[in-house]
Amino acid sequence: MGLFGKSPEANPKDKVNEWCSKLRKESSQLDRQIRGIQREEEKVKRSMKDAAKKGDRDVCIVLAKEIVRSRKAVSKIYTSKAHINSISMQMKNQLATLRIAGALQRSTEVMKAMQQLIKIPEVAATMRDLSKEMMKAGIIEEMLEDTMEGVEDTEELEEAAQQEVDKVLWEITAGQLGKAPAAVTDSLPVPEAVGAVADEEDLEEMQSRLKALKS
Repeated sequence: MGLFGKSPEANPKDKVNEWCSKLRKESSQLDRQIRGIQREEEKVKRSMKDAAKKGDRDVCIVLAKEIVRSRKAVSKIYTSKAHINSISMQMKNQLATLRIAGALQRSTEVMKAMQQLIKIPEVAATMRDLSKEMMKAGIIEEMLEDTMEGVEDTEELEEAAQQEVDKVLWEITAGQLGKAPAAVTDSLPVPEAVGAVADEEDLEEMQSRLKALKS
């Protein structure tokens, strides 16, 4: 406790280092979640292959939807990690600014990343705490949480697109079920106009030869 019972103001450099440490922990936690989801996906793949051998299409479809959901979850976590890395980089910039200006600066990049992270259940609690501390430090402004977007994301996660399910079925069952992804061809179509011009030139050449033979 400081003078008159008040806690002394925290050193800005110490606060930034503390935030960076918390961000690293959250990023490591997300890495563990990704590995856990991917391990479960491998189990589901094996179950799907067994079901395909037995010709149980309904089970394969259910398992394919599960894989689609898990891959979407992993993709979302990777996006969260990117936001965390962005904030970490901005914190390093804050330390550099602190040495020059002697104070922390407001950052719209940090605010945008925080607005996305507080919607992610896996990191929401920590990010809310960090955002409050950063607001007090003057780095970001007060944020209004958009809860509706989080609900929409959850609904989208639950609705596996049929096209994605078909791709997973095709991939895991080696073409027994589902549909192959659309093939991309490297060859370019020959414009009809070019062929038409060539035909006209051939016709003119033949006509000139016939005239030469008659003369």
